[in-house]
Amino acid sequence: MIPNVGPLEIAIVLIIALIVFGPKRLPELGKSLGKGINEFRDGLNKVSDDDDDDDDDDDEPDEKETAALTPPPAEPQVTEIIKDENQKAAAEAEPVESEVVPERKE
Repeated sequence: MIPNVGPLEIAIVLIIALIVFGPKRLPELGKSLGKGINEFRDGLNKVSDDDDDDDDDDDEPDEKETAALTPPPAEPQVTEIIKDENQKAAAEAEPVESEVVPERKE
């Protein structure tokens, strides 16, 4: 649903870019934009070339053996971890002498 872009719209965009970036930076921006577009196209071509290579290999049988799937080891539950950490903290804590202050009611 993009409307057609005419020469007037292109000229307006170029004038705004010239005002914003200035005459010194505009050629650098154009050069970097061109390089970026070329790299993007090259990347798309490499992806399509890789897809074509994969289709050719399907005719030949795979010599690799499939690995047996094993479930991951059971991890401790979160509550068990918290209990373990609380027990470690309680064992490492030093006793502190202090007085008990009742809560204030406001």
